[in-house]
Amino acid sequence: MARLPGRRGLRLGRPRPSGRGSRPSGRRTGLFGRESWLFGRRSRLSGQRGLERRWGLLMAIPAVLGFAVFTVGPMIASLFLSLTDWRIGGTPSFVGADNYTSMLDDELFWKSLSATTYYTLGAVPLVLIVSFAVAMLLNQRVRGLSLWRTIFYLPTLVPAIANVVLWIWIFNPDFGLLNSLLRQAGLPGSQWIYDEATAIPSLIIMSTWGFGNTMVIFLAGLQGVPRHLYEAVSIDGGGPLRRFWHVTLPMMTPTIFYNLVVGVVGTFQVFNQAYVMTEGGPNHSTLFFVYYLFRKAFTESEMGYASALAWVLFMIIMVVTFLLFRNARRWVYYEMAGAR
Repeated sequence: MARLPGRRGLRLGRPRPSGRGSRPSGRRTGLFGRESWLFGRRSRLSGQRGLERRWGLLMAIPAVLGFAVFTVGPMIASLFLSLTDWRIGGTPSFVGADNYTSMLDDELFWKSLSATTYYTLGAVPLVLIVSFAVAMLLNQRVRGLSLWRTIFYLPTLVPAIANVVLWIWIFNPDFGLLNSLLRQAGLPGSQWIYDEATAIPSLIIMSTWGFGNTMVIFLAGLQGVPRHLYEAVSIDGGGPLRRFWHVTLPMMTPTIFYNLVVGVVGTFQVFNQAYVMTEGGPNHSTLFFVYYLFRKAFTESEMGYASALAWVLFMIIMVVTFLLFRNARRWVYYEMAGAR
């Protein structure tokens, strides 16, 4: 290898081959040569992505078929049945929108709608407040924290029917737990679910029993609040109330909104309490919408009218959810760059 005089570090050697079998170096070797190498690499990547895409579609086929067969199919069938007069064992006869217009004169339809709305307006805020308060307590550093979290979550694991049977005993006017405690305190007892005036308030109290899932979601949100925000408020002289009002509550609004939407959708579909505990009584005071739909479908065999009720409930839930999302822009804060 020879060196040119006066040129330090410059070496002369064999010229690099520029044939078809050469591999591109890290430096630019020409526009077309470099681009052809990139295109080759892209083609290999596209082949890999195509294989992954095909496998992904293949794995998604069972879920898509299940959704189409067990969700979309029954929804289309119920929409058709809502336009017919069909009883189980008979032949459907098309009646158009008669099932929907007859709801306007159905006293039990309005009774069930008002009872469900009453229950929703009472149960959702109460569960949110109780679960949020318990989540804040369980977010503290105390001894036996895992045990306390398990204890508060355990009622959620109780089966729905067993839960209802337990509360039937608690609400019993003669030997129930609540009236026994009231008598020991020198207070008068109550008829609870056996009185028209106190039936729904009693079920609202019962709804706080299963707040475990909501509590866990709140707890996860509280653990995601940045610690430096609390430190900044403390440096400015803020106490616990200011930390809660200016840090915890704004940072938790997305979690509160999520639990609010889930709670509203769930309470509009309440069924077990009316079916097992009260059978819609007394005097139809707990005739919830889904229970009324159930009675129309499987007790009175009016499948067409029951299908219309199901679609009305679907539209009500959709409208309420839409309004919640529209209103969320005013009070839900997201920690992204000014997004709300």
